[in-house]
Amino acid sequence: MALLIAVTLTAWRSFDTWIGNTNLPLTLAETSTEVLDRNGKLLRAYPVGDGLWRLAVKPADVDPRFLDMLLRYEDKRFRSHAGVDPIALLRAAGQALWNTRAVSGGSTLTMQVARLLEDGTTGRWAGKLRQMRVALALERRLSKEDILTLYLTHAPYGGAAEGVRAAAYSWFGKEPGRLTPAEAALLVALPQSPERRRPDRFPEAASQARDRVLARMQRQGVLSAEDAEAARHTPLPHRMAAFPRLAPHLADRAKARHPGRRQLRLTLDGAIQARMERLAADAVRRGGDRLSAALIAADHQTGEVLALVGSPGYSDAGRRGFVDMTQAIRSPGSTLKPLIYGLAFDQGLAHPETLIHDGPADFAGYAPQNFDGSFRGDIRVREALQLSLNIPVVKLTQELGPARVMAALRAGGARPQLPGGAPGLAVSLGGVGLSLQDLVQLYAGLAAGGQGPRLRVMQGAALQPADRLISPEAAWQVGSILRGLPVPPGARAGAIAYKTGTSYGHRDAWAVGWDGRHAIGVWIGRADGTPVPGIFGGSLAAPVLFEAFGRLKPALEPLPPPPPSALIVSSAELPLPLRRFRPRQAAFAAGGDAPQLIFPPDGARLALEGASLTLKLRGGTAPFLVLANGRPVLAGQRRREFSLPSPGPGFSSLVVVDGAGRSDRIDLRID
Repeated sequence: MALLIAVTLTAWRSFDTWIGNTNLPLTLAETSTEVLDRNGKLLRAYPVGDGLWRLAVKPADVDPRFLDMLLRYEDKRFRSHAGVDPIALLRAAGQALWNTRAVSGGSTLTMQVARLLEDGTTGRWAGKLRQMRVALALERRLSKEDILTLYLTHAPYGGAAEGVRAAAYSWFGKEPGRLTPAEAALLVALPQSPERRRPDRFPEAASQARDRVLARMQRQGVLSAEDAEAARHTPLPHRMAAFPRLAPHLADRAKARHPGRRQLRLTLDGAIQARMERLAADAVRRGGDRLSAALIAADHQTGEVLALVGSPGYSDAGRRGFVDMTQAIRSPGSTLKPLIYGLAFDQGLAHPETLIHDGPADFAGYAPQNFDGSFRGDIRVREALQLSLNIPVVKLTQELGPARVMAALRAGGARPQLPGGAPGLAVSLGGVGLSLQDLVQLYAGLAAGGQGPRLRVMQGAALQPADRLISPEAAWQVGSILRGLPVPPGARAGAIAYKTGTSYGHRDAWAVGWDGRHAIGVWIGRADGTPVPGIFGGSLAAPVLFEAFGRLKPALEPLPPPPPSALIVSSAELPLPLRRFRPRQAAFAAGGDAPQLIFPPDGARLALEGASLTLKLRGGTAPFLVLANGRPVLAGQRRREFSLPSPGPGFSSLVVVDGAGRSDRIDLRID
């Protein structure tokens, strides 16, 4: 007896030493880099080095019913054995002897993990013995939860899917947190023979394997007869689904900037991102195979980007979908005009009701033209911005100085680029390079009262304010003007402050705007920069902008009220220097013989009762053009006293333009 005990103890110590000296395989396998949205939803995943999809997972991430079914089917004594289940081994050996073939396996879940980690064989005795040794060693060094995690991470499920999360996405297009009985049973059965039971290639074998799992779960009381029967009649997936690939351009950038991080959480909202990507694809569908689009939606109070669409299709080679057009440097067209006017308001150069002359002008050899080639004469600054006239904004830029405009762009968080040399007056008409992200950053600053936060895309990044663009009063005045622009058919007027732009040569169409909480920017054009005949920001990009706000949220949020110090008066009530824009040097220049409306006087109230309206002029050079409420009513007039039909009851504005492009304006009321 003593000898037997001594031999047993010696054998046990040797066995224990043998197990303790086991060289374990690596248990920290590479898992896919995951890019998540603000709610933890998977936006994009990247395969690991060997081309497999292997997503990190823990038992708490998986449907509890699946775990119950897995353990009952594969290893019902998993929680109690030490890595090897002698009862299961004896049962498997007895069945093999009785049937002269292997009927069931005796491998525990831990032994399967050992095989998966070493990529070992299952049938050979040497391989089985090695699995037992590694399983016993794993049980000594890891907890049951750790071992279960390894199985859930490494189990093969067919194709390139490894692990239960990759399998749930590949076969069902969802996370494994909520699985139906049919889905759970298929995922229990697949790892035993992942290629021969693939439901897309061998549906009959997959169905039989799934049904065996369901039958056993019904016998063990895990599933009711009704649930098991319904699961058996559930169709199998007929193909492997693609992994999510939302916001691919931003995901690529985030991965490149944070190498080694396995999980990157962005500020994007996955549901909003998906809707915006569909919108961009719809917007270019009828515009030819080369037309592209980009869109950014951001919260201008927090700076968080909620959606970023770099192209209509990441894999669309014809549209160069791989190019992230939110970062491409392009001409912004007229979209910088609101900033110019805001700077002018702050500098005391103008007010929304200030009169400014729109006529032929030459700035040391630079003679810009309006888009339609015509001139409006004297016009309110408000109307000049709403009509996107070029001459008035260039006049303001000359007074501000292009360097001041460039400094404001940088202060607002943009990164302007010039073709070369010092900035010129053409900056205000799009003669500077900006990206869509730059424009949304600038408009977010306008929307936030002249100073907003810098845009951010990484969840948890600190809120950083940009420098102040303009004062709160000027920002509100700009917004008040832009909310008065005509809107696309069917859109709600006055709810969004926005501006459109078209770059030189019809290469880029822009629309950028904001409501009380969010700012959105849209770009449409070709990624290679070639012209698109007939492209206009107003007709092409503006409808997409308004549709984007509709897809962002169910209801628009109101624009803010004016600051208490905002000057809200008519043109006649303005301080004298603000009633009409005059360049600073004009005070020292000799006066010209400009036309002057001497009757009726400005601010007159007339009772015409249907009679014609008599006008009297002084100065100017014939012929004269007369506009009533912005519309030409009399042209080629050479006399200085004449009549024209009454504009109708109510308030009206009359503008007379002489042959040299000089003008005068009056406002009157007709009863």
